Amino acid sequence: MTHIPVLLDEVLAHLAPRAGDTILDGTFGGGGYAQAILEAAPCTLWAMDRDPDAIRRGAALAARFPGRLHLLHARFGAMAEALAERGVTRLDGVVLDLGVSSFQLDEAERGFSLRFDGPLDMRMDRAGPSAADLVNTLPERELADLLWQLGEERHSRRIARAVLAARAEAPITTTLRLAELIRAAVPRDPSGMHPATRSFQALRIRVNDELGEVSRALESALALMAPGGRCVIVSFHSLEDRLVKRAFLEAAGRSPRASRHDPGSLMAGEAPPSPFRLLTQRSIRPTPAEAARNPRARSAHLRALQRIPEGAAA
Repeated sequence: MTHIPVLLDEVLAHLAPRAGDTILDGTFGGGGYAQAILEAAPCTLWAMDRDPDAIRRGAALAARFPGRLHLLHARFGAMAEALAERGVTRLDGVVLDLGVSSFQLDEAERGFSLRFDGPLDMRMDRAGPSAADLVNTLPERELADLLWQLGEERHSRRIARAVLAARAEAPITTTLRLAELIRAAVPRDPSGMHPATRSFQALRIRVNDELGEVSRALESALALMAPGGRCVIVSFHSLEDRLVKRAFLEAAGRSPRASRHDPGSLMAGEAPPSPFRLLTQRSIRPTPAEAARNPRARSAHLRALQRIPEGAAA
């Protein structure tokens, strides 16, 4: 099992860790970003993950950097509360890798992967309803809407009908059974992508409330950012990237202006200067060489934002 951090050089370049910084890695995972940050500068790193297995794996890295790496079992959407309990109210940097970790994908018993047969679970923190609970209890229309809205699956209604027919015979409890019934229900994808990929994505996002977590994390990260601090986020599908792009544009005062035909806009006056600036005008994508080395990097988008240092021009 190998963990390869995505866009590592680009993450470090935009995060720019310095001596004395306090930085949060909100998605510790396999520790790839955390190790690189700790090696780049004598900073303090708070690393959190909602997966208790990730925190246990991090003990060895924490032992290598005594007093500098602090591991927290928490969701990144609750970063403000988790850090405040430990006396941390300002950050010089935040990095989030919103993808599923290699460890979660490679462990069949976690139920994330199409490549291995395992229980239909998908819970990052092993708590709450599982993917099997959703697949076996949601009404047909609600299941179809979930697959369309969170997976952008154009065959969502056909898949939902197939799921309800299959579960009427026996509960759907394994990844392989769900993947195979979806494969049988829809046309072959000309791209070669497994036909169940989008459905698995949708179920995972719903099970873990991933979009809600991202929204909460964005709000907290910007509120915690010290002057000069930087926020670097790597996302892996369009729903997450849209949330990040919109939040960063709004923070930097780059959201679309009100129409001149809107009477309310005439009363608003000039907006105050934004305390943030974009470090990436558009998302940074992996090079072809990185995508070839690490296929999981192919869909990655990196965006970065900085709170303007005191006394600096916007």
